[in-house]
Amino acid sequence: MAEPSKPVTVTDAEARKVAFGAFVGTALEWYDYFLFGTAASLVFNRLYFASDDPVVATAGAFASFAVGFAARPLGAVLFGHLGDRIGRRKCLLITVTMIGVVTGLIGLLPDFFSIGVAAPVLLTLLRLLQGVAVGGEWGGAVTLAVEHAPKEHRGRYAAMPQIGSPIGTLLSSGAFLAVSLLPPESFDAWGWRIPFLAAFPLLYIAFYIRRRVEESPLFEQLLREDELASAPVRDVVLRTPVQLLVGAGSTLLGVGGFYLATTFVIAYGTRLGVDPSVMLTATLVAAVVEILVLIAGGRLAERYGPGRITLIGALVSAAFAFPMFWLIDTTSPALVIIGVTVGVACLSIPYAVSGALLTDLFPARLRYSGVAISANAASVVSGFVPLIATALLAFSDGASWSAALLLVGIALITAVCGAIAPRVSIGDDATVGRG
Repeated sequence: MAEPSKPVTVTDAEARKVAFGAFVGTALEWYDYFLFGTAASLVFNRLYFASDDPVVATAGAFASFAVGFAARPLGAVLFGHLGDRIGRRKCLLITVTMIGVVTGLIGLLPDFFSIGVAAPVLLTLLRLLQGVAVGGEWGGAVTLAVEHAPKEHRGRYAAMPQIGSPIGTLLSSGAFLAVSLLPPESFDAWGWRIPFLAAFPLLYIAFYIRRRVEESPLFEQLLREDELASAPVRDVVLRTPVQLLVGAGSTLLGVGGFYLATTFVIAYGTRLGVDPSVMLTATLVAAVVEILVLIAGGRLAERYGPGRITLIGALVSAAFAFPMFWLIDTTSPALVIIGVTVGVACLSIPYAVSGALLTDLFPARLRYSGVAISANAASVVSGFVPLIATALLAFSDGASWSAALLLVGIALITAVCGAIAPRVSIGDDATVGRG
């Protein structure tokens, strides 16, 4: 079917309101999701995957971490279908509620020493549910923000949900940094649970904000004109397979590279003898710098195009991969913080424009499904990056060159897809105009 012929008119004021709602909800969801990554490095390896071999324990914790990413495509398919059939807003209310409840339950879960093998099994199950919720979250948030935005300002509004990522990192790492100041016995007994239990009151805030966000005017027009796809997931797979692959590759660095530079690096630095508080501080500083990079990246996308910015950011990330690990290998707190911060800043350049790039790849009637499936296909690989990096580290006898080489490979995949993206974009940009 043809796309709607009449432009949907929106104002910058409306776009800002919706983008802020998408940002706040996404920030709180990423807070919940990132807590698991930090806890996998500092807590779950000892309390839920207990083993005499620390490498085995860490691998078990990272495997449970990766399970959440494996579940994200299921969430993308489920909520992609619903988002293109019943609306973007309704799905975002469901996802934010789901992940808030699940994260709070993790804070209540007894550990291995209390209930045995049931502890890691239940933890992994809750992580699966987290993954399903997040699989439908980001695609819906960025789609809603873009479809409310004037065409010439799509880059900045598409970047707003992205800013939720470093805010989530700040909240989660900051919460863990605070409770890590407790005596070790108190931290292991109950302190680490506090950030997870905080998900319950944060859920109330997120749900309240999400309820005030209006439905996408583009979706409402598609609904009025009976232009909704009857099977959006099927259509996006059969009609836009190239766009799905390019979209997945273009987001790989922003997600997979990020978890290598944060989740894996926290465990790696701690193993080298760096104090965990230093590693958490590094992620906090990196998150602050990332916010500035994302704001700038959104505006650069409007001027130069998201594909070109993705290409540049990926090449810069590849160039800094080895220096980042060299700085961490010094174990000097200042140099470790600089290495992590600059590394995250580099890979945040393509991440800043992911929303604009992916929404350009798909037409409105298939957009939620297309964006969600392509982004979460990359997340399947991304979730296993810390585990792969841990295996490579063991293969190289602890030498960091193996992890750095992995980051280079991820960056080059994103660079190629960024270069291809402008040539295969089929988004219906003309359907949104300035009010």
